[in-house]
Amino acid sequence: MKRMTRRTPILALACSLLFFLSWSPGGLAQEQSAEMETLNMALVEANTQFAFDLYRVLREDSGNLFFSPYSISSALAIAYAGARGRTARQMAEVLHFTQLQGAVHGAFGDLNANLVDRTEETDGVQLSIASALWGQTGYPFLDGYLDLLAAAYDAPMRSADFAGAAEQARIAVNDWVRDRTQGLIPELLAPDSITPATRLVLANAIYFLGTWEAPFDPLATQTAPFTRLDGTDVAVPMMHLENYFQYAEGPDFQAIELPYVGGQMAMTLVLPREGTFEAFTAGMTADWVDGMLAQMLPEKVFVSMPRFELSSDFALADVLSSLGMSDAFSGAADFSGMDGTRSLFIDSVVHKAFVSVDEHGTEAAAATGVMMTLSLPTTMRIDRPFVFLIRDLETETILFLGQVLDPTEG
Repeated sequence: MKRMTRRTPILALACSLLFFLSWSPGGLAQEQSAEMETLNMALVEANTQFAFDLYRVLREDSGNLFFSPYSISSALAIAYAGARGRTARQMAEVLHFTQLQGAVHGAFGDLNANLVDRTEETDGVQLSIASALWGQTGYPFLDGYLDLLAAAYDAPMRSADFAGAAEQARIAVNDWVRDRTQGLIPELLAPDSITPATRLVLANAIYFLGTWEAPFDPLATQTAPFTRLDGTDVAVPMMHLENYFQYAEGPDFQAIELPYVGGQMAMTLVLPREGTFEAFTAGMTADWVDGMLAQMLPEKVFVSMPRFELSSDFALADVLSSLGMSDAFSGAADFSGMDGTRSLFIDSVVHKAFVSVDEHGTEAAAATGVMMTLSLPTTMRIDRPFVFLIRDLETETILFLGQVLDPTEG
């Protein structure tokens, strides 16, 4: 088994799942496998870069933070499949898909299958990744778009009546997400998040359950202080373990990798030096993580860490617009690859995530929803003074010109 590049996104509290990809030897099969591995590595790199772009923005207004960049990338990739023109170029740049071009969706399909298939062979680790879409009954989505999503993301179209039964449609989406996150994300879409103008909802759900390869002894867990950024302390259940781990340190950090059963996935924790957290995390990039992981070596470490549980909830439209994909959220959107028109735009992107870490391992889930809505007509309410012209359109001759300051006066 050949290990992939170790450039990996940190989700929350600087933890990540590290993935391995296998390849098969021999002739054409080996060549095709190597090509697909190269595409998968390129996709992982793109997703990692996007993960840290997003992290640097979200961390600015957050306390505790946890999210799944993989879920968000996956959901937006489904929308990207229908984007065209400048909208597609902006999305590709923000999601770092520019180097993959037309291979994005095939790479996502292969990477999803690879991740899920390998965890099915490992006792003590469970990973599920699922995508789905709901379209307005009778709306003319293009067959090519639907076929692509079914093939690459295993996401067949489900019918919904947003126009006549928006609440029932919202409940159906939430039920699907709840089932695929083992109940950890019970309500992705809030009331009124779907409207009669909604035409398409895209969703991705990811669930992970991992048992530590070297579990913490619950009897060793003791209450101890955890120092917050403002210097105050809070009492937390602190877990303790001594074992050999992959470890790295530098002048401004320590890092450790805690593997799950099977050794194919791990949580990586990065601890900035005291008093440097804000500056350190502001400078974290995919390249930095890549370099840090390359420094890791086996070392006997006595590690203490808190038992914790986090949940996060994000509305990402403004964040994604600020990163550079503003057209997708406006009347300038071009998603003609979905329906052959430019009638749709992204109304909102919502994301929820949950993680629980204890002496036995980690349970985590996240879901992302993308709501596509019909573009509304531009509003022009002429209820204040205005100028008007009467002109000949062919010659552009202005025949009359005037202004109205008070329509009630003659």
